[in-house]
Amino acid sequence: MASGLQLAFLLLLASDAYAFDLDQLSTQLAKPAVVRGPLIQEKHLRALPQPLTSRGQFVLSRDLGLLWQLQSPLKQDYRIDNQGIAKRTSSGWQQQPGQDVAAQQSRLFLAVLKGDHSGLARDFELQLSGTSEAWQLRLVPNSVLLKQIFSRIQIDGGALVQRIELHETQGDHSVLRLPESQAGDALSEQEQRDFAQ
Repeated sequence: MASGLQLAFLLLLASDAYAFDLDQLSTQLAKPAVVRGPLIQEKHLRALPQPLTSRGQFVLSRDLGLLWQLQSPLKQDYRIDNQGIAKRTSSGWQQQPGQDVAAQQSRLFLAVLKGDHSGLARDFELQLSGTSEAWQLRLVPNSVLLKQIFSRIQIDGGALVQRIELHETQGDHSVLRLPESQAGDALSEQEQRDFAQ
């Protein structure tokens, strides 16, 4: 009987030693210099029977930020970086006011995609489960501002983030799917120009 308990204890210790943790997730997500791919964003509003769906492309640079290029139903490009959110206009990139829900979501996307769990931990309680190949991160807001916006956020991924679901306090929710993200080593010339302007 004692040897069975000892074996169970050793297996428990071994599983803890190999448990996938937030530091490992951060390292894994921060590894690629560039991640790009298609995006599908669904906004589920209580007042509408069908979700509002946007499609486009994204480019994440580990060092520079995020390009968010919506292609339908409206064509609109955004750049999210340490300076905030900028929107492409006919006269170039223009900084946007950063206090609304879209700004909060954009900063959140950037932190999640870059694997910045220390930044997320300032505003959320983080609960990670799964393995490096299939993980789930649940975020429950603990800051007053974010509690007014989100009730919870669920992020699913493998090598890269695959799905983000945001539940808002008033009952609406958004689902962002990144179905075919690819890691890369460098930005294209156009992407470099977009980050430099």
